[in-house]
Amino acid sequence: MGYLYLLSSIFFILGLRGLSSPETARRGNIFGIMGMIIAVGATLADPAVLSYGWIVSAILIGGTIGTVVAFKIEMTALPQLIAAFHSLVGLAAVFVALAALYNPMAYGLGNPGEIAIASLIEMALGMVIGAITFSGSAVAFAKLQGIMSSAPITFSRQHLLNALIGILILALLVNFVQTQILLVFWILIFAALILGVLIIVPIGGADMPVVISMLNSYSGWAACGIGFTLSNPALIITGALVGSSGAILSYIMCKGMNRSIIHVLLGGFGANTSEIASARAEDRQVKTGAAGDAAFLMKNASKVVIVPGYGMAVAQAQHALNEMAGLLKKEGVEIKYAIHPVAGRMPGHMNVLLAEANVAYDEVFELEEINHEFSTSEVVFVIGANDVTNPAAKTDPASPIFGMPILEVEKAGTVLFLKRSMASGYAGVENELFFSENTMMLFGDAKAMTEKIVQVLSQ
Repeated sequence: MGYLYLLSSIFFILGLRGLSSPETARRGNIFGIMGMIIAVGATLADPAVLSYGWIVSAILIGGTIGTVVAFKIEMTALPQLIAAFHSLVGLAAVFVALAALYNPMAYGLGNPGEIAIASLIEMALGMVIGAITFSGSAVAFAKLQGIMSSAPITFSRQHLLNALIGILILALLVNFVQTQILLVFWILIFAALILGVLIIVPIGGADMPVVISMLNSYSGWAACGIGFTLSNPALIITGALVGSSGAILSYIMCKGMNRSIIHVLLGGFGANTSEIASARAEDRQVKTGAAGDAAFLMKNASKVVIVPGYGMAVAQAQHALNEMAGLLKKEGVEIKYAIHPVAGRMPGHMNVLLAEANVAYDEVFELEEINHEFSTSEVVFVIGANDVTNPAAKTDPASPIFGMPILEVEKAGTVLFLKRSMASGYAGVENELFFSENTMMLFGDAKAMTEKIVQVLSQ
């Protein structure tokens, strides 16, 4: 069985490697599925299994729910779906820890009240991380789903309260390991649940992609800790893989935003300034255009760079966008796509949507690869992106997004900015690009407006 777990772990590693690129993502998913099938099969083959009925019933129930969700979920809702999945992993870690504590003999941990210190530490740590993951992921889901405001929720002495709860958790953990009192363990659970809520509510919408990645890491470490409790090498290896890869991804994203992970997790980035921004926008003039204007400018350009954002994802405009790009190519226009590392609400969000619309991988470029080309582009077509194109990140030290690397679209000859309204982006910051001399605003639904441009180009 140990060799099967090792084989499944190899497939998991190959799966992670495949998911690092849109070109190999499908293969990575297949490897991950194969690894999970092997791991589950090896577990079911364990002679220690007492009731296959309960296991099969749980698999059928969970599998049915997962299948229904997978078929119904929209791409734009994937971030909150991932947050929900993370919460379930955390909750599972809490339940397994409770089961091991109340019936340690079933897990080979000894008699109640006589569990080894090492097992108690593993159990308690796995539970604490799992509880923080569960409640934190629940808050992230609520913010992304719109159930609660995406604006930071802050109050006086918030960091001090978090620190005190953290110290309390450490004290309770030490006390539990020494006494094995069940009440202490339950208090430890509730303290961890409260801390999970408190460390996520002050985080604003613009930092949610990093939060999701960090919660992914937490869920991995929770699974790893419970793996030690259960002496299950597959859980240990898989949890460590998820935990470390999630932490690395969070670091890469923070680097892409020029932000500190500590600042993201402790700060309140993305204050709710949307109303202020809208009020200021009413006093300033912008140039507006229609589908015909956009079609004329792009058709007569030699190079057009397309910048997709979350607005494109919401409108499901990627297919119409690819059709528009195809018509422009027939006119001899060079087409490139520019992707910001945190565009959308999760890493790779835009890449996946473009791949779904059969956009060629060699036309899609990351920020570092494409930024120098904006100055040589006659037209940039921004469809639903906002914060990642805001020049305030470079020019306004007082801006919450100051220092974040952006796509420097303002350097192009003309910027066509397709957006529903003048409302601020997810960070709640007014975009100075709207009022630039070389910007033409195209107001409307991203898909509907793109389809109108396609109609004009087809004539």
